[in-house]
Amino acid sequence: MKVLLVEDEPDLGAAIKRALSLEKYVVDWVVDGTEAWGYLENQEMQYTLAIFDWLLPELSGLELLRRLRANKSSLPVLMLTAKDRLEDRVAGLDAGADDYLVKPFRMAELLARVRALQRRSPQLQPQQLQVGSLTLDCGTRTVYRVAAKGEKQEVPLTNKEYQLLEYFMRHPNQVVTSDQIRNQLWEVSAEPLSNVVAAQIRLLRRKLESIGCAIPIETVHGIGYRLNLSNDASK
Repeated sequence: MKVLLVEDEPDLGAAIKRALSLEKYVVDWVVDGTEAWGYLENQEMQYTLAIFDWLLPELSGLELLRRLRANKSSLPVLMLTAKDRLEDRVAGLDAGADDYLVKPFRMAELLARVRALQRRSPQLQPQQLQVGSLTLDCGTRTVYRVAAKGEKQEVPLTNKEYQLLEYFMRHPNQVVTSDQIRNQLWEVSAEPLSNVVAAQIRLLRRKLESIGCAIPIETVHGIGYRLNLSNDASK
């Protein structure tokens, strides 16, 4: 799941990004509305949720939200603001916000609201993804395997391994390029090495094979990769 965070307060922005990253979200953090709009207009950047501060330089969060909705985008948006008057909350919701959080707030509440938006968003259904004996729970951000006797065994994955597995499970049988994977699973500012996708896929394969639960992520030479469910070796 890739999140666009638009927050111009350095300490708060860093804290939100850190909290989301720990929960296995990929986060692009920008500090003004104009830059954020450039990210949103980029067809290669497919965000599944956005968090806008209301008061931003260049283009306010409210104007950014109005522009987004005028463009017929259904991207779920959580608004952050110090404005706590009823008329301000109404203005934000009427402009198209899906939820509204008044500063100061506890990070646990922000994460809970993000999870709630995730559950409600049709872009993110279903909440549990399954390939063979592997189940990925998007609510708890965990992966587990159902063993022969029926007990659940959690699979210990790094953040990037989890993100990669979720991406493939959300795009079964589709050939995806390395560029598509990089755009979705790495931040714009990260500038990953050219072979980082191949390296991470090797690590994920080895991790799953080590517990006897390989999944059929194929290399499509000259194009990219595919989770081929017609050749599912994980069962």
